[in-house]
Formats: sequence, structure tokens, C-alpha cells
Amino acid sequence: MREIVFDTETTGLDPLSENGPDRLVEIGCVELMGLERTGRELHLYLNPERSVPDEVVRVHGLTRDFLKNHPRFADLVEQFLSFIGDAPLVAHNASFDQSFINAELVRSGRDAMQASRFVDTLTIARKRFPGASCSLDALAKRFQLDRYGFDLASRKGPGGHGALVDARILAEVYLQLRGGREQRLVFDDLAPAASEESGAQAPVQFIRRQPRPTPLAPKISAAEEAAHAAFTATLGPEALWRRFG
Repeated sequence: MREIVFDTETTGLDPLSENGPDRLVEIGCVELMGLERTGRELHLYLNPERSVPDEVVRVHGLTRDFLKNHPRFADLVEQFLSFIGDAPLVAHNASFDQSFINAELVRSGRDAMQASRFVDTLTIARKRFPGASCSLDALAKRFQLDRYGFDLASRKGPGGHGALVDARILAEVYLQLRGGREQRLVFDDLAPAASEESGAQAPVQFIRRQPRPTPLAPKISAAEEAAHAAFTATLGPEALWRRFG
């Protein structure tokens, strides 16, 4: 199943404010197939056509001077829609990202996306870990994502958040929330592929190993074997060792 994990960075919290709506400044998308990253990604910086407050710059590090040299969302909307296709969209606190994406789509003359298309990892995490912190940073720490090369410490500093980096982290968190890496183990050597004609899964076939032509020499010493025999002799005639030893 193809899914797109994505994250956004913005100028603030309200994409519909009458006093000057907040706008997208960055989008990061990561493609998944069967919960695994394929390597295909989309990373866009966007000109918000407005100022970027200092307190927001401290979060993602994207200034107005940097962003004004990049295209507007309307200029890249086709590229964005082509990349995501009709795949489900996975985000952390998805209603926030959905509201900004939809606001930009409507400004560009496109239809807003239905809420049913979005998968919210925050909701999934809260059900799995009730009462615990379920921020993306808390989940990354819980699942020890530094083992997979993510620099979690750098996210605590100024400008430590970025849409593409966060989308990559979220892709790993999403995999863990859906059952972890162990679910990806497939015993291909034991089960033939599904029938191409019927699409049905063939039953697992276990292959019995052939015995060795020459048995391995025992590693027990003569003294150890004698001591074992003396011990089992004390267990009585019905002892399992005497029956099957």
C-alpha cells in the first residue's frame, strides 16, 4: 500500500485569520510502500508572500529574506499533487497540516482534501500510550530513533525543526506505531510466492533438513559421560533419562 508521510512548516497557527492568514513556508513528503520508505521524497520551500514572525523563525529557521526567493505554493501545486497522487496522507496532528494544505489549495483554485484521506499519528499514539507525552520528539525518543541515525539532540536548538527531516522521523515513528520492524520479516525461503493467476496465498511448505552423512563427534568427555551415567542411575528405572538416553 502506498502512503505519503508529510510535514509542514508555517508562519503561524491560523491559515484562515482575517487579520492576515498564516501561510505554508515548507513541505516535506516521504513515500512509503508497505510502511517502508522507498527513497522517493518531495521537499519544497515556499514564498509565503508575507512576513515570518521571529518566534516562528526560532522554530524552523526560515526567514522572510530566504523564502522570498522561492516559488509560491500556487506555482508548485501541480508538482505537489502529482507526487502525492491518491495516496493516504500521514501526518502528526494531521488536522493542523490539513488546514494549511487545504487553505493553499483553495487559494490556488483547487478542491480541498477530505479529512478521511488523512491518517493522524497523534491519535494513534494517544490510543497506544494513554496519559504519556505523544509529541513527535517524545515518540522519537520512546522508539530510540537515534539508533537509526536520526540526530534527535539537534532538534532542541534554534531552527531544529524542518519539514523533510520531521517527515522522515515520522515515517519511522509510523512504522513503529503500526507494529515495528519485526512485522517486515518475511520467510521467503519457506513459502512460495502467491499464485499469479488466482492471487491466492499458497500454504507454507516446511522443508525437512537431510541428516548429516557423518554425524558430528560428541564433545562430552569420557569422564563427563561416566558421571552422567552414575547420576541417572540414581533416578530409578522409570526415569526419562533411562528410557530415552
